[in-house]
Amino acid sequence: MSEPSSPELDATLAEVGPRLRALRKRSGLTLAGLSEATGISVSTLSRLESGSRRPSLELLLPLAKAHQVQLDELVGAPATGDPRIHAKPIVRHGMTHIPLTRRPGGVQAFKMIIPAGRGEPDPQTHEGYEWLYVLNGRLRLVLGDRDMTLQAGEAAEFDTRVPHWFGPADAGTVELLVLFGPQGERVHTRAKPRR
Repeated sequence: MSEPSSPELDATLAEVGPRLRALRKRSGLTLAGLSEATGISVSTLSRLESGSRRPSLELLLPLAKAHQVQLDELVGAPATGDPRIHAKPIVRHGMTHIPLTRRPGGVQAFKMIIPAGRGEPDPQTHEGYEWLYVLNGRLRLVLGDRDMTLQAGEAAEFDTRVPHWFGPADAGTVELLVLFGPQGERVHTRAKPRR
């Protein structure tokens, strides 16, 4: 059974190869390195990039993951016309996490809403690095043997291997932005020097 074809589909698929080549070169990968990361043979990768092999979902999914891009970026999916992001909130342990990043791996961003009454601190550890920025309310952060309160507009960053816990500092809800990255990935901020 042959795959359906149309001039629009053929034109879209013809653009996939150059996109794949550009992504690979931008990340400094060789075909052999990409083959090792994806499990796709060097010859298949070469044919995909040259356009002599028709891309399939089975090939594009591991490539999107390896390049840390969304699948629609690989195929040049047309804009939907609606710029709004429809994030699906996740509720864990009574806290609402709204994902703000959509790429797999690397640093992840969330808006977090923590209702009052989270309970007593129970510091935990895990691999990674975290950056918090308080949007509204007051945040209590227990980090190792330190117990501090952050106001709206304040930020903190820490290695998550240090025992930590955070929640509302008072009877109100607290809203914050959270960046979480694998161990060793830190947030880098730059500010203009004061004159």
